[in-house]
Amino acid sequence: MKSYETINDLQNLVGEQVGTSDWLTIDQARINTFADATSDHQWIHVDVERAKSGPFGAPIAHGFLTLSLLPAFFATAFEIRSFKMGVNYGLNKVRFLKPVPVNSRLRAHIKLQSWEPIENSGAQMIFEMSVEMEGASKPVCVAESILRQFD
Repeated sequence: MKSYETINDLQNLVGEQVGTSDWLTIDQARINTFADATSDHQWIHVDVERAKSGPFGAPIAHGFLTLSLLPAFFATAFEIRSFKMGVNYGLNKVRFLKPVPVNSRLRAHIKLQSWEPIENSGAQMIFEMSVEMEGASKPVCVAESILRQFD
């Protein structure tokens, strides 16, 4: 995991990769828990037997499940040692480029796209999140995540 002392240490890294997360396995229990939390019980996600004969040959993760893991990817990709608080400010572009079959392993490559100072000794940063599936030739999800952090 990469480590930075303050949010200001990121200012000069615009355009660079600031971290790569650990691998995270997307098992059926996680898919089912997400389905319960969101009331999205579509059979391609939760009916294991039916999904085996469906278009993907196995259950697949919800696209929004993959997206909801962005904070987990941030947590293992890099740290900022000294800051008061941070908030998720939203997303810009999000694309789901490939289905994520059950038991796949995912990780994210995080590139800092912009760093802008904001009031209260903070910074708004836009990160390009490229979520990779082990063994796949292209990302499964690409998103621009907007974070605000304050010293």
